Amino acid sequence: MSKYLLDKFLFTVDRDPELTERYREDPVGTVRWWEAEMANTLLNSTAAEKTTWLAFSDEERRALTEQDHVTLFAMGAHPFLTLTLFIAMFERDHGPMEYQLAYARAMDHVTMPYPDIST
Repeated sequence: MSKYLLDKFLFTVDRDPELTERYREDPVGTVRWWEAEMANTLLNSTAAEKTTWLAFSDEERRALTEQDHVTLFAMGAHPFLTLTLFIAMFERDHGPMEYQLAYARAMDHVTMPYPDIST
């Protein structure tokens, strides 16, 4: 499992409005494409620089395709990254602050110590 790769996915998808919409509409296809095309590129680098070993675990892939922020947090994904991305994807479907409150309620069962979110 790679917290770095989870956070990289959340970070890069959140910063591209077209990719955010793609992930909202087709999470399975977006995760599959991103893992094949983007996972091994280096952040803030030229496309020519790549690694060859990064891949999601089956559990990570499932949580991403199901857009399951609670499981992603339990795996160590940074909560600010899931919150900002998921607000961009789902807030429009709810009234003011409804999505944020639902997000928080889904995390009510989480107690300290929280999962380590350092990368």
